[in-house]
Amino acid sequence: MRWWTPDALAARRPYLQTRMKAKQAMADWFAAQGFEEVETPALQTSPGMEPHLAAFETQILPAGHYGVPDTGRPMYLHTSPEFAMKKLLAAGMERIWQLCPVYRNAEGSATHSPEFRMLEWYRAGAGYTALMDDCEAMIAAIAGACGTDTLRRGSRSARAEGPFRRLRVADAFLEYCGHDLVATVAENPAAPPAAPLIDCARRLGIRTAEGDGFDDVFFRLMDDRIEPNLGDGAPCLLHDYPVSMAALSRPKPEDPNWAERVELYVCGVELANGFGELTDAAEQKRRFEADMATKERLYGHRYPIDEDFIAAVAEMPPAAGMALGFDRLVMLLTGAARIEDVLWAPV
Repeated sequence: MRWWTPDALAARRPYLQTRMKAKQAMADWFAAQGFEEVETPALQTSPGMEPHLAAFETQILPAGHYGVPDTGRPMYLHTSPEFAMKKLLAAGMERIWQLCPVYRNAEGSATHSPEFRMLEWYRAGAGYTALMDDCEAMIAAIAGACGTDTLRRGSRSARAEGPFRRLRVADAFLEYCGHDLVATVAENPAAPPAAPLIDCARRLGIRTAEGDGFDDVFFRLMDDRIEPNLGDGAPCLLHDYPVSMAALSRPKPEDPNWAERVELYVCGVELANGFGELTDAAEQKRRFEADMATKERLYGHRYPIDEDFIAAVAEMPPAAGMALGFDRLVMLLTGAARIEDVLWAPV
């Protein structure tokens, strides 16, 4: 059945009506908290530096050069509005939010679409615990506006109203894998050894491969043993990642072996990812270069680093920022089985 037939649209209408209510409630919540809504371009010099994300590439042609080969400037559809929004923080904005389409290639599942809506917000002068508080308050407000107090995924459920469970990554590894991640990270925080995690994976019957590094096995254990168990009964805020996996987050001042990074899980679904933001420009560039070296090793190509963003990082105030998959939130509010069920039109 084509998605635009009357019957197909009628089947999605209840989900889409909830989507509209959720979008309005979200905007109302941010307004009440003193946030300003911003809009930034989807076309960027750099799409995002995560090694495993594939971007959509295009070109900007100079005026009058349509049809002239080899004259375009490479550009990318953003995988997140993060870089542009952080430049606005550097410009002096303090509380900003945006709901926008973002683009990720080579992804497809019941919870993935190559184009989807991301909610992203930033607080200058705040830490990552403020993001956890935001998640609790905002999701409760949105669910209430949609007439529900429960988030659902298949037969699983979680209450929308807080408190949410707050779980350190090290405690999750101990609980679900029986592994002391604190001891492993302490051996070399900048580059933890892979061998202890490989031993853990083999004990649990999870595959390992020649040349596996710490990150490789860490994510397999997360995917197989930890993430599927998170967010039943209450949403789960998984926080404090090894500093070697800090991404764009800053080290915890009181324990620099760990980073101010938090992810939100509901009924086994990853819903949001946030950071106490890194403001060390040299360290940020070093991490980007390492990420692109990993991308080139794994996939044979790399993306350019946005030097303008690196300059903005040096001017940013201390801040915290969160990215949340809006379509996934609507799925959880409605119990929809597939992301296409909550989209007005699929890709």
